[in-house]
Amino acid sequence: MQHLWFEAAWLADGWARRVRLGIEAGRIASVARDVAPAAGDQTHGIALPGLANVHSHAFQRGMAGLAERRGPAHDDFWTWREVMYRFLDHLTPEDVEAITAQAFAEMLEAGFTRVGEFHYLHNDVDGRAYANPGELTDRVLAARAATGIGLTLLPVFYAHAGFGGATPKPGQRRFLNDPDSFARLVAHGRSAVRSSADAVVGIAPHSLRAITPDELAAILPLAQGGPVHIHVAEQVGEVADCLAWSGARPMQWLLDNAPVDPRWCLIHATHLDEGEVAGFARSGAVAGLCPITEANLGDGAFPAQAWLAQGGRFGVGTDSNILIDAAGELRALEYSQRLAARSRNLLAGEEGASVGAALFEGAFRGGAQALGASSAGLSEGGSADIVALDADHPSLVERQGDAILDAWVFASGREAVRSVWRAGDQMVAEGRHRDADDIAARYRATLKRLLAA
Repeated sequence: MQHLWFEAAWLADGWARRVRLGIEAGRIASVARDVAPAAGDQTHGIALPGLANVHSHAFQRGMAGLAERRGPAHDDFWTWREVMYRFLDHLTPEDVEAITAQAFAEMLEAGFTRVGEFHYLHNDVDGRAYANPGELTDRVLAARAATGIGLTLLPVFYAHAGFGGATPKPGQRRFLNDPDSFARLVAHGRSAVRSSADAVVGIAPHSLRAITPDELAAILPLAQGGPVHIHVAEQVGEVADCLAWSGARPMQWLLDNAPVDPRWCLIHATHLDEGEVAGFARSGAVAGLCPITEANLGDGAFPAQAWLAQGGRFGVGTDSNILIDAAGELRALEYSQRLAARSRNLLAGEEGASVGAALFEGAFRGGAQALGASSAGLSEGGSADIVALDADHPSLVERQGDAILDAWVFASGREAVRSVWRAGDQMVAEGRHRDADDIAARYRATLKRLLAA
């Protein structure tokens, strides 16, 4: 058994000082409070449980910053998507693995210890299936093995270019499946993760734009009780198109026509009316929010105040991976509300409560639910997924209790993350993934070839 000692730790029942954690077989075997470190203990600053990244398209890390030139007309998600299509046209399986490993390593360095990989890149560059239809799934799994991050694999079903079964566009050819080929893809993923003790496999119907009602009904049993993730109501154009197709807004259509429950994570859910907020919250599903990407794409701001007032649950994700920062996602969520309301400290709940603590706890609980993972946190029997912050960071000096989370979220972010353990294995030390140099060298070589093409 190894022991880690922390000046302070956010345990399952709140903050404690001088905490000693015993780690065995990847789990927390013992928790002692108000004790001195013993000989041989590793000593650290502040311990937090790792956060879940509920929504990632890892391959998009390679195109971060490439879509920041203004287009000839109105520039929005749809024009960004054309840049993404051009980028993925050139990706080989080796490229996907290298880019995904870089993204996963950065997630660990930022304080995420599990990722929900919304994996929709399946086919070869010409749209045909690989000889091994799960080739790119295997590349994602290889990146997970190389980095050590916890994984919830979410194979994506994508078949159409718009509501009502519209014919897919050429740029979407690498995504496409039918229900039968998708079932084989999910089965391949389940078989491939069998040796990973806590890997989870769910499913992800991409969006109501990309799947018909009959297809949705056909694939839902493949979840087998696991997570179900879907993009919904991200853009105003999507809302208008759904109304034209069905007479209902996307969220309302989903609530009326699908068995939405706590297994589901509805990604973005940006454009909701009051009735949709209430119905969504009642379902027990998680709102998968990606505030940095949503800001970058100009999507809009999720109605977080109304959502929390209804008892809604949320997690955060890095989506396009333009900037990977766990604390940064929480900060962007609060700031989006401040900008819209021209007010401060909006997501703290009651008067005098800490915003940072409310954001962290909400994302921790909701993220674990969305990814089918335990929310035991730093407690006996819990997975040893631990993030250590530098207590000597200028923004964390002499902070106590929830003030630590306020300072991490709003004044320091990923630069304060010093060490990260995933299932008891130290993957990050002194702010760097233990294999960061090798992973980055492969990534740089990949990008040099891709961007020179």
